[in-house]
Amino acid sequence: MSGDAAAEAAVEAGWQAARDDGRAQAELLEAAYGEPRLRRWFPWASMGELHFSRCTENPWSWGIPYVHPAYGGPYSVAGPHRNQVVGPAAAADEAIALVVQDLPADWGPAFFGDREALAAHEAATRRHRTREDQESS
Repeated sequence: MSGDAAAEAAVEAGWQAARDDGRAQAELLEAAYGEPRLRRWFPWASMGELHFSRCTENPWSWGIPYVHPAYGGPYSVAGPHRNQVVGPAAAADEAIALVVQDLPADWGPAFFGDREALAAHEAATRRHRTREDQESS
């Protein structure tokens, strides 16, 4: 199985595991899965929060905002770091819209591996692109 196929299989298994374990609300999971930009990343839930990782293995990446139950309202979107607040959301689809509103367009599907392997892969890709740009100038 290629890295891309393995990543796709791991992501789909992650979505199923998130549905099965009940740590995130079903309506939130379905709204997130319905968003193509999020469906290609690995979901993980903790303490009612729904996170999205650009890699398929723990330790997960933390570059994507996440959703958690809010005091006085259904949801709040934060992140990507814990001290950053994106905003409140009255419904699951609103929360998902807040998650994706500022995502970089060039982020592809999940990488098969952990965040260190993802960082190494992205650094190598940047070096390769820089070398190609220099050669074409």
